[in-house]
Amino acid sequence: MPEAIPTAARKTAFAAFALTASLALLTTACTGQSGSTASDDASKDTTINFWHAWSAPNEVKAVKALIAGFEKAHPNIHVNVVGNMTDDKMNQALRTGGDKAPDVISSFTTNTVGKFCSSGALVDLNPFFKKSRVDPEKTFPKPMNEYTQFDGDRCSVPLLGDAYGLYYNKTAFKKAGIAAPPRTWSEFKADAKKLTITQGDGYKQLGFMPDYHGWETTTEHYLGQFSPTYFDSKGKSNVAEDPAFAKAFTLQKDLVDELGGYQKLEKFRATLGDEWGPKHPFQTGQVAMQLDGEWRLGMALATKPKFEIGVAPLPVPDDQAAQYGKGYITGTIAGIAATSKKQNAAWEFVKYISTDTDAVVNFSNAIHNVPSTLAALKSPKLKYDPRFKTFLDIAANPDSTTAPASLNGGVYLTTVQELGYDYESGKLTDLKAGLKKAAAQIDTDIEQAK
Repeated sequence: MPEAIPTAARKTAFAAFALTASLALLTTACTGQSGSTASDDASKDTTINFWHAWSAPNEVKAVKALIAGFEKAHPNIHVNVVGNMTDDKMNQALRTGGDKAPDVISSFTTNTVGKFCSSGALVDLNPFFKKSRVDPEKTFPKPMNEYTQFDGDRCSVPLLGDAYGLYYNKTAFKKAGIAAPPRTWSEFKADAKKLTITQGDGYKQLGFMPDYHGWETTTEHYLGQFSPTYFDSKGKSNVAEDPAFAKAFTLQKDLVDELGGYQKLEKFRATLGDEWGPKHPFQTGQVAMQLDGEWRLGMALATKPKFEIGVAPLPVPDDQAAQYGKGYITGTIAGIAATSKKQNAAWEFVKYISTDTDAVVNFSNAIHNVPSTLAALKSPKLKYDPRFKTFLDIAANPDSTTAPASLNGGVYLTTVQELGYDYESGKLTDLKAGLKKAAAQIDTDIEQAK
């Protein structure tokens, strides 16, 4: 398990900033580039530039090992690496091109895929997959296939992923007389109440922190368990039409109300430790259940908690009980710059790092993210704590979900999240009206982006 903050953790921390910056740059990016002809000879001696965002020492070491494996398999293709790059820097380089610009980029921000594809900043990889006789549908898990393409344009590939599940305090469960982790939201609600121990005007132990300002309890992570359809067949927002949205918002609001109310929960939340530090409230035992990604297990174990940690899939709606085991999936993506004059050589590199089973497994073992191919998820060479298998199973589950790519990136997710803030706090009381307003705003924003 990782000792440093992993990919997804840092991604969450700077995603809002990166999204704003990258969208602004991509708006002015060169368009029409995705049809660029890949005419270079990948069998000749050449050097390609690879820009990525990893920066922690163990991650940098892992990237070097990944590249060493590629160069051993392709001795004529050399990879020049530029690390610790933010989305805005990569997007500016994609826009301007040049000998020092990246041929291949890797980004933590999946929300920008729609813009990458529609602007032509990254090339459509479908022809490359076809030429190499690699079927993406049979290679990558379904959610990863979804978040790496937009409107038929597969301009990126998954490069390891993040899966969200439920962490629970087994010791607290035993004391409360709870035999197993909840499988449905009604069971979850009952357990959260049973695990909550009040103290004065606060809590000695809170069963679960439901607030959207909590740790990873975002609207999109809740919604992932309801399998929503964000857009209809015409590309219009489906937020006000799909009942999954109203159900998810209602579930979260019920949790807020029944666990003490928004004001009391927010007051308690203000006293709790930082999400990425050793005083995270799940790790200290102040919160008994936690919605989080695969990285949390290693971070929690590193603090030597005074209780036994359990890991399970997140609950599902009661009417979707048969789909228990699914979860929300996101991750890192990679793509080839449309301005690159070495696209065939770049493809050999992208194909290797994203589809070679041993390469994906070794990279996963090194930085402790979820493997991004179906074959790698089943590889006997994977090394992990037995509890980590929960996330491997979630990633491989065909019912697992993700947030779809959009023309203007993750702006629609921000609109949905803002609705969540207003509803949980009581600022908005008419959920139906709020959903209609959010849908209209999402449609307006996408039209303006066109």
